Amino acid sequence: MPNKLKIKLDPGAFIPLRAHPTDAGLDLLSPIDKYLPGHDSIVIDTGVHVQIPHGWRGLLVSKSGLNVNHGINSTGLIDEAYTGSVRVKLYNDGSEDYAVAKGDKISQMVLLPYGSFDVVIVDELAETERG
Repeated sequence: MPNKLKIKLDPGAFIPLRAHPTDAGLDLLSPIDKYLPGHDSIVIDTGVHVQIPHGWRGLLVSKSGLNVNHGINSTGLIDEAYTGSVRVKLYNDGSEDYAVAKGDKISQMVLLPYGSFDVVIVDELAETERG
């Protein structure tokens, strides 16, 4: 039985979907038109609320086409307890202005398993090949 990701949508929001069954990320779409000047950033509230399953986290990752073709990047982390609307911060690393249209793919969310670790101060670390 496949895992389930519970999603609630605000009015006007688009359901996150994979473009292809083998895609790692769920595409997040913009519910609005918004202008992104060169060398600037904007935040777009997707209107998508997710309930991340226990032991997992949602990682927001840039869409490669936006990154490669336009210099538009995004990143973020969604913790298990956060159920507010997913907001995507888009960074325009290029000098050209970019217009985001309603329904455009602006980022993608990848679910990753999460392990919790206690931080321990030590005097030395084990030797490794890379040092």
